[in-house]
Parts: sequence; C-alpha cells; structure tokens
Amino acid sequence: MKFLLVFDFDHTIIDENSDTWIVKCAPEKKLPNGLRNSYRPGHWTEYMGRVFAYLGDNGVKEDEMKRTMTTIPFTAGMVDLLGFIGENKELFDCIIVSDSNTVFIDWILKAADFHKVFDEVFTNPAAFSSTGYLTVQNFHIHHCAKCPKNLCKTKVLKEFLDKQLERGVSYTQIAYIGDGGNDLCPVTFLKKDDIAMPRQGYTLEKKISQLAQDLSPVECSVLVWSSATDIVSYLKLLIKE
Repeated sequence: MKFLLVFDFDHTIIDENSDTWIVKCAPEKKLPNGLRNSYRPGHWTEYMGRVFAYLGDNGVKEDEMKRTMTTIPFTAGMVDLLGFIGENKELFDCIIVSDSNTVFIDWILKAADFHKVFDEVFTNPAAFSSTGYLTVQNFHIHHCAKCPKNLCKTKVLKEFLDKQLERGVSYTQIAYIGDGGNDLCPVTFLKKDDIAMPRQGYTLEKKISQLAQDLSPVECSVLVWSSATDIVSYLKLLIKE
C-alpha cells in the first residue's frame, strides 16, 4: 500500500508566488512598466527570463536573491503536513510539479530542511550564468492545448507513473494538492479512487466547481482545504484504513 502525493508549489506549499516575490530584490521593489507589461499569456517562463536579466543588470546577486526567497512564509499548516509526510515516508511518495524553477524551490526547501520529504521535483530548470545572472528554461515541450507553453502537469504525472510502474511501484491512491488554473489539467486526469485537493478560494477550486455545474464533473473525489492541517487529518484517516 503506497500513496502518491503530488504538490504544486506557489500558493500551495508556500503562501506566495515565488516568481513575484523575487521582485522585492529590484530597485524600489518594483519592475519598470515596460517590463511588467511585456508578459504574454502562456509565456511566463520567457517573461521571468527578462525579469532575471533586469535584476542582473541592476547588480542583484545570488546571495541577496537567496536571502529574499527564504523569507517566504509557508502556507498555514504546511509545516505540520510536510513533517507528517516525512515521518511516514514508507507510505507516501511525494513529488512537486511546479511552474516555479529549480533554484527557488531548492533554496526554500533546503532552508526549511524539507528537501528530503520530496522524491522528485519537476519544474523549470534554472541556473546562475558565469556572469552571475539567473537564467531559466522551459521545462519541456508538449502538445496540450489547455496548458502553458512550458509545462503540462498531466504529461509530467503520466511519465512519472509510467517510470514508477517500470520499477514495480503502483499507487493505491494519488492525491493532487494545488491551487492554480494549470492544476486543472492533471486533476481531470485523476481516476475515481484518487483525490484532488484544491486550496479554498483559489482558481483550481473555482474551475472544479464550474465543471460540476456544467455537468462534466471530475472523476476523482475532491477535498477543499484552507489549512494544510485539513490534509493531515485526511492522510491520518487514510493510513488507518
């Protein structure tokens, strides 16, 4: 009996958007209008590349970025949830699928000593160049019309499950914990024994209830959470069964 927990990162594990939080490092803690208005829907990673270039041009160094990023608060109850998963790793495999980037997620998880809770992190690859600029790339190429250009979370999840099956690992249940519009695609992929856990008041919850109103509800069960302690309660019941 093994369960797979799939986490989004921004507004799910942390209570902010890591990509907008980094703007605190910019001069006067804001971006010029031209840069801010250069975002095109579905092309967030390219936009963040321009933001990182702007920060680099303004002399913002790696250590300052790291200090800023590690002040992001975790979502209510999340420290308890990750602690609980860490204590029960023999029952839970745990992955992150996020539109953030490897550098930010790595910094934040390591600073709080939660990196060992997660078996794998799937997110946009980022690195510092020889000139000290942070660069970011799209995670992969996909052909899903519903998802942003750089990341289809369903494709990531399918490939992970296939790889696990090859290793002889299959899951009694998948729990998907997220908040955003790009979390709807993987939620619609879940089966009836699985569970979607949308954060209360966020886009994913609204989209799931819209589907139910349109009489095409998701196949899996749904548990809305406002604090991650709601998720801990659910997992405790699950492992008692």
